[in-house]
Amino acid sequence: MSSVRVSRVESGGDRAAALEVIKRVFCVEKNWISSVQNQIPDELSNNGVSWFLATINGKAAGVMRLLYDPSFDIPEEYDVKFMPGIDVEELKSAGKYVEIGRFMILEEYRKNPRVALRLMRAATAEVIERDYTHFITDVFEGEKHSPLNFHTRVLGFEVIGKHLFGELNCSSTRIILTLDILKLYSRIKDSRSRMYSELTDGFRGIIERKAGMAQSRISRRLRELSVLQPKV
Repeated sequence: MSSVRVSRVESGGDRAAALEVIKRVFCVEKNWISSVQNQIPDELSNNGVSWFLATINGKAAGVMRLLYDPSFDIPEEYDVKFMPGIDVEELKSAGKYVEIGRFMILEEYRKNPRVALRLMRAATAEVIERDYTHFITDVFEGEKHSPLNFHTRVLGFEVIGKHLFGELNCSSTRIILTLDILKLYSRIKDSRSRMYSELTDGFRGIIERKAGMAQSRISRRLRELSVLQPKV
């Protein structure tokens, strides 16, 4: 059986392996960027950004970037259209956000769902440990390998807006998604699905530990969500 491992990119070797994944997917396959130069900085100690590398039997398979406290000041040229009822100020006050970006898997490993799940598991564990509460991300609509369905149907991301223009050279519409992490956990924590178990095994202990450390806000939030969420 293939062994899927995920670790933070912290060494020069990890950085080189992650850059090779970005080159093969974003440069060669998708043609969304012209070069991997400046994609991952030489200095990896920036506490506001984390990179994760997934490997299968020691070979690089996928990457993900986390950007902490992303700005909600979206460039005007992106022409963002929020969904009816979405208020940016309310979004800002809903919690502490981390942006998921550069989430990609090499073509030969895309049929293995454990790669994406393990990347999400590692990212979610770190985010919870640092007391952040929400993910925000852009995915392409209609693009052949778009993770839109995975994000919305499996993980429960919610669509909050759209925009046509962005930093990547792609003509597809960008869909803006957010995820309340405690809401996700409340929905799937008692599920018997092996897929959800694969996801929650990485951060169940962190959430339960934090909920038991006199953090009444987390405990109260989990109780509220357990009443509202249907069982999976």
